[in-house]
Amino acid sequence: MIIFIKYVLLGLSLAAPIGPVNAAQMDRGIKYGFWQAWMVGLGATVADALYMLMVYMGLVSYINTPFIKTFLWLFGSFVLLYTGIETFKKASLERMNSKQDYTVHNSRSFFAGFLMSLTNPLTILFWLGIYGSILAETATKYSLESLLLYSMAIFSGILLWDFTMAIVSSSFRKMLTDRILDGISKLSGLSLIGFGFYFGYKGISFLLS
Repeated sequence: MIIFIKYVLLGLSLAAPIGPVNAAQMDRGIKYGFWQAWMVGLGATVADALYMLMVYMGLVSYINTPFIKTFLWLFGSFVLLYTGIETFKKASLERMNSKQDYTVHNSRSFFAGFLMSLTNPLTILFWLGIYGSILAETATKYSLESLLLYSMAIFSGILLWDFTMAIVSSSFRKMLTDRILDGISKLSGLSLIGFGFYFGYKGISFLLS
């Protein structure tokens, strides 16, 4: 049980650092409430699961080549810049609360989180470094069932953080004034744009190296 909790805490610590997904979760939660923020985190977690499976199957070496990494940096830059600009532009628009709008936003939020995490080269490096080392250590000491259990513990920590972020962001929506919420949304958009420029810089550096 202690080992399981340790891996849950590892998942929490991995999801907690401020990044594009957290910024997007905050923005969606402020604009549309809990479920939209939760969908962003859930989409990112599905992408994490995909990379975890790739590491486990040894396929990550094929996407860790300079060409693919350069493509991911540049495409990730495009995704973040586009999302950030749209977030900033729409920060002052009227929030929609109809059932139909929520259905649309659920799918969009999920896909936004999934795409942000999938096109983030840092996600690849993270799973290759962290999960790869866990895989190497656990495989020599424990059974396959234990490896699956500890992997589930990591994802439990990630989902717990996503749940917390969704609650916090949706609570801000209820507590703060519209002007402050619009300001936070604009800051979230600028944050995504900043990450987009960083990704673009890294992609160009890979391309010229």
